[in-house]
Amino acid sequence: RLMPLFPPLVTGVVITSIGLSIMGVGIDWAAGGKGNPHYGAPIYLCISFAVLLFILLITRFAKGFLSNVAVLLGIVFGFVVSAMMNEVNLAGLGDAAWFAIVTPLALGMPVFDPISILTMTAVLIIVFIESLGMFLALGEIVGRKLTSDDIVRGLRVDGIGSMFGGIFNSFAHTSFSQNVGLVSVTGVHSRWVCVASGAILIIFGMVPKMAVLVASIPQFVLGGAGLVMFGMVLATGIRILSRINYSTNRYNLYIVAISLGVGLTPTLSVDFFSKFPAAFQPLLHSGIMLATISAVALNLFFNGFHSGSEEEKRSPAKFLKVRTVRMWLLLRKVEKDEQSGGEH
Repeated sequence: RLMPLFPPLVTGVVITSIGLSIMGVGIDWAAGGKGNPHYGAPIYLCISFAVLLFILLITRFAKGFLSNVAVLLGIVFGFVVSAMMNEVNLAGLGDAAWFAIVTPLALGMPVFDPISILTMTAVLIIVFIESLGMFLALGEIVGRKLTSDDIVRGLRVDGIGSMFGGIFNSFAHTSFSQNVGLVSVTGVHSRWVCVASGAILIIFGMVPKMAVLVASIPQFVLGGAGLVMFGMVLATGIRILSRINYSTNRYNLYIVAISLGVGLTPTLSVDFFSKFPAAFQPLLHSGIMLATISAVALNLFFNGFHSGSEEEKRSPAKFLKVRTVRMWLLLRKVEKDEQSGGEH
């Protein structure tokens, strides 16, 4: 029911804000990761750039399967180069078991605390809004207009995944923007890839040695791949915004400018909302959340609420058919007028 609040103008702002927000993550990765005492070391930046260059070369000159797995090959290439330069930490690999079962509720039975419940609810509402933007971005990339049922199913999966995360001693789970960028990079749109990936991850979850090996991939290696994937998300948002009418509706420019500015506030100024109560911090530190709220509110203020005609909402297929027939009749009339020499 909230879908009419997200016309292409708002969708473009949301997707662009997602790309801008996660681009900072990719940049931090390329420099070695936040908290790294050697943050920004030349060796980190050189390896990250080498990974990026390797991905571009594979994408440009390889075909078929190799081109589709360019990002994965780039990460493997960066890992090998890092290992040769002694920049990979494999501590704990020898002590890790080959096989282990994850025990449900290993940290104890659930405790139902009202404050914690309200806090998690607020956090997951933010997550859902961000996920909505990712779904819209994915629909734009694969060329499919999402319905409200698609959005509902996607959010339902986020909720179920978070429940499983709690049962198996993990955090709340959500859709990842990185994967949206990966779809754009590879051009692979099959849902069965996600199913196969899930099965592989379940198997890997029962192999502790694999967990240690994956965790040992340096962040600056991921940074080279992240710049490609995150940039694709940003480019998708810009592509949507480029189709918006700014010449006859100057308000659209205000909506884009202010919303993106508000969305970038927590990214560019970490302490901007530091004086607000702690209860508001999860809301105010999400640039995607702020950009979304701003874009929806400003679009309602300037352009109003447009949910489409009743005929279109009742039956989109019938609506399209009727419009097509009307257009055909109009063209026939024009053709007859031309043949008879009349005006049209």
